[in-house]
Formats: sequence, structure tokens, C-alpha cells
Amino acid sequence: MNEIDRWRLLGAFLRVHRERMPRPDGAASRRRTPGMRREELAEAAGISVTWITWLEQGREVSASVPALSRIAEALRLTPAERASLFDLAGKRDLRIPATFEPDLPVELLALSSQFAGPCYLLDATWTARAWNAAAADLFIGWLDDTSAERNLLAFVFLSLVAPSLIGDWADRARRLVAEFRADFNRHPSDPAMGALVDRLVEESSLFASHWRDQDVLGREGGERRFTHPQRGELHFHQATLLAASRPEIKLVCLTAL
Repeated sequence: MNEIDRWRLLGAFLRVHRERMPRPDGAASRRRTPGMRREELAEAAGISVTWITWLEQGREVSASVPALSRIAEALRLTPAERASLFDLAGKRDLRIPATFEPDLPVELLALSSQFAGPCYLLDATWTARAWNAAAADLFIGWLDDTSAERNLLAFVFLSLVAPSLIGDWADRARRLVAEFRADFNRHPSDPAMGALVDRLVEESSLFASHWRDQDVLGREGGERRFTHPQRGELHFHQATLLAASRPEIKLVCLTAL
């Protein structure tokens, strides 16, 4: 993915989130355009309409940090959405302080095998690189010996097993795309991520639909339900750990409830 593609992604992101905004008080109720108009966003953010138009058109215009902050506030972006806005614009949000990042602990690479419950390690493209026996037993069709597909998104959207195994599969699939979008927007030019998205868009109409929605969510834990073909209904609490120096690496741990 080149720089032009990154600007187009930024434009699409802005346009979708602008159109989702409720119409401002006093706006004509029968107008055809959905949500907030460009003129209304420009006024709310203290930016020219021309500048907003150029951004949405994917032009390579300079976006200052204060201007991006005002746009984020005008669009009422969530923290995850705000982070994606800055990532796509190639700017650092001043709300997030720069911190020293230590080297990735060696122990992290072996942690999945030391955890009692299902545990697996995901790389930047959400491909499993390490997992324990409990995870292989739970995630049939993904982490067991019968599967050659180790990418989590490909498993969820392309496997025939995933919809019956994963509780609330449709909602979980939608949320996973929004969580992956947050990672993707931090590195929109990464060829591996781009290739994965292109593959899933081509092979899964559901993924393609969710991807067009431009939803962004932070990685969340919580209860996870599964219907295992041999063990029946299973309930876990999921927690995801990030390495300070390699935040794209995720250690996902499940504790039985």
C-alpha cells in the first residue's frame, strides 16, 4: 500500500464518520444528505470547507495536530477512533505521551505453554505464532492439528467451523473487524496487512461489508462462549496482554468461568 492509498483511507474514514453524526440542531429535516454536512463539520472544527473536502477526497494535504484534534472532537470520536484518525494522518496525538519501550521479554514467547487455560500469541496480522494444548483443544479448525489456517480473521470468516464454535459469532465477527481496523490504521502501508485485507474482502462478503463500515474498536476482554462438538457449552473470561515494546503482539488468555 502506497501513500496515496493511505490518504484515501483517511478520506473514507472521515466521510463515513461525518455521515454518521446526527444532524445539528436547526438543520433541515428533509434534506437528502445523511448526518453532518461538510460545512457543518468545518464550522464545528474551525476549519475551512475546502480543507475538509480535500481530506475526504484523499488529497495529500497537511493535517496539523490541533486541526485533527478539533475534527476528532467535532465527530465525537471514541478513543480508538481518534487513534485511528491520527494514525491515518501520520501524526502523533499529543494526548498520548511518548514513553520508553523496553525490549520484548524472552519469557513472553513461552508464556502460552505455561498458562493453564487456552492461550495463544498473535502477530501483527493476527496470525497465531504460539499456543498451548488447551487452545488447540478449544479452537478446532484453527489451532488443532487438522488445520493449516492459523490466521484468526481467516478462521472466523472463512471456516465452516467458526460460526458453530464461537458463541454470538455474528457479533464477535463484526467486533473483530473493528478491532483489527484499529491495528490496520496504525500501519496502513504494511504489505502483509494489506494482503490479508485484500484476501478477506475477496473471499468473504461479510468481511467486506464490515470493512466498508469503517468501525474502530479497542481490543476488549470479557466473557466468551463456545459450543464445542465434544465438550458442549464452555464459558471463559478473555484477557489480552500487549508487550510494551511490541504492542502489535498480543497474548490472549482464556480463564474458565
